Order: sequence, then C-alpha cells, then structure tokens
Amino acid sequence: MNIRHARSLVAICLMAAFADGRQDTGEREHVRKVAESLGRDIEIDFIPLYQAVLLGRVSLEDVVAELDEPGLRQLAFELAVGVCEADGRHSAEETAFLGRLSAALGLAAGSAEAFIHEAEAVAEAPETGALIELPGFDLQVRPDAEGAGPRVAAADAPDEAKLDRMILNAAILNGALELLPQSMASMAIIPLQVRLVYRIGQAHGQELDRGHIKDFLATIGVGMTGQYVEQFGRKLIGGLLGKVLGGAGRAIGSQATGSAFSFATTWAIGKVARQYYAGGRTLDAAGLKQSFADVYAQARSLQARYAPEIAQRARTLDLGQLTAELRGR
Repeated sequence: MNIRHARSLVAICLMAAFADGRQDTGEREHVRKVAESLGRDIEIDFIPLYQAVLLGRVSLEDVVAELDEPGLRQLAFELAVGVCEADGRHSAEETAFLGRLSAALGLAAGSAEAFIHEAEAVAEAPETGALIELPGFDLQVRPDAEGAGPRVAAADAPDEAKLDRMILNAAILNGALELLPQSMASMAIIPLQVRLVYRIGQAHGQELDRGHIKDFLATIGVGMTGQYVEQFGRKLIGGLLGKVLGGAGRAIGSQATGSAFSFATTWAIGKVARQYYAGGRTLDAAGLKQSFADVYAQARSLQARYAPEIAQRARTLDLGQLTAELRGR
C-alpha cells in the first residue's frame, strides 16, 4: 500500500461518515479533529481532503479508481461499512451510499450484502448483555491503575474491585481486538464500550438505554463515527501502510498504535462512567470532557504495562465466537 492508496481509503471513510447528511456539529467537528491529528503523523494532507469530501469536490468514482488491487477494494468497502454502522443501524442514505460504493468497487452483490448484515448485527448488539469474559485470564488491577473519583455511600456501593476488573477486562479485550486483522474485530469495539457503560450504570442503580449511552459518549468527546474513523487512522499509522494481502484485504504490520488507542479510550470511558454514575450524574458537560481528557492521558501510560496481557488475549481470541456472544446467540 502506498500514500495514494491510503489517501483514497481515508476519503472513502470520510464519504461514509457524511453519507447520511445528518451528522451533528459535534460529530463533524470530531471527525475534523481526527483528520487534523492524523495529518501530523503520516504524509497525507488531511484537512484539504476533509474539506474536499465535505464540499463534494471529489467524486467516489475517482477515489475508487485509485484502488488498483482487489484486496484494497475489499478493505475499502469493509471500512465504509464500519463507519456507517458505528452509531447503530445505517440510514437509507447510507444504504444507498454502500450500494453505490460496492458497485463502483466491482464487488459481488451477494458477498457485499452478507458483510453488511453481519456488521449490522454486531453494531446492534444489545447493550443489556453480559460483558464478554474470556477463559484463562485472572486479571488483577495493579495499584497504579486504580481510578479516583467520588464514591456512593458504603451501604449502597457496588463492588469496586469487581468494577475495576470489569473495566480493565474491557480495555484489554478492545486493545486485543485492534491487533486482529479483520475489520469485524474493530467493529466490535464500540458495542463493547456501550455495554461497559450500561453495566457500570446498572451497578450504580441506573437503568440506561442506548440513546443515553450515546449521549454520554458524545458528551465526553467520544463520538461513535469519529472514533471508528480514528481507529482506522491509527491503524494506518501503526502499520496498515505496510503490505496488504490480496483477496480478503487483510493488513499485516505493527498495529500497536491502534491497540493503545482502543485500550486507553475504553479504560477512560469506564473510569469516567464510574465517576459519573457513582456521583449521582452531577458532573456537567465541561466537567465530563475534562475528566475524560485527564483519565485518557493516564490510560495511555498504563497501556504499556498491560501490553503482554493484550497480546496474549489477541492470540487466544476466537472472533467468530466473540461476535456471536456479543449478538446474544
């Protein structure tokens, strides 16, 4: 893969992000900031590309024409599906975009539809399900990973040690998912984060629905569509610009950057959610954003300490079993 290929893949991701025409201002700003941040790390001028896509100055057909390998075309489609599914079931406009993209890429209609249905099932996994615990791991939260934050009265307090292990397990699992080459692995990360917030709220006597959880994530600065675009961009930086295998469009190379991002984001989401619901949901939007920024910075430094556990979990992950459990099958 070269820079020209990477630019085309990013352009397709951005087109998918804006396909429904209803992205709110906050989500659009998140995607813009992602583009700006990534532009400092790899040799793609992201901001002009972002503006060209947003203003319709670049056509889908021209972008697709740059992808001259079957593996890259399949990868482009899978990434676009992931972006469209990131915030839940895709809209009619997104359905039309994916159909147009699949035709432009020359993909078989049956296989494209099958992939969309599989991705949709993962994206719509019920938030009320149990968090996925994989066998063979007895995680102990290290003292320097303990999170601060207000606590409820002792009589009503949930098991804090159990919550710490739950948050750490989710962070390690999502870090491991980013080490897998399959696009479906990255698509499972956001539903697992949604489920984590639900379980933390439940532990503090709060019954949350998906709409509330999406609002909570958006408030702390973790837009779902923007996060998926960032996950993809971090994979580019971490090694996706290396060799791409033909056929299934699988990338190989160092993906430690994307793994660190997903670990840190998930850990910070869990810690801030615990602080918020334990404190009776009293933090305002500015307080939530600042708490997330502070905890995320701490999480980035913690990731290296848990890198062996993340790598071990990635080696033992059965993605098919995990996605089936996530969907409740």
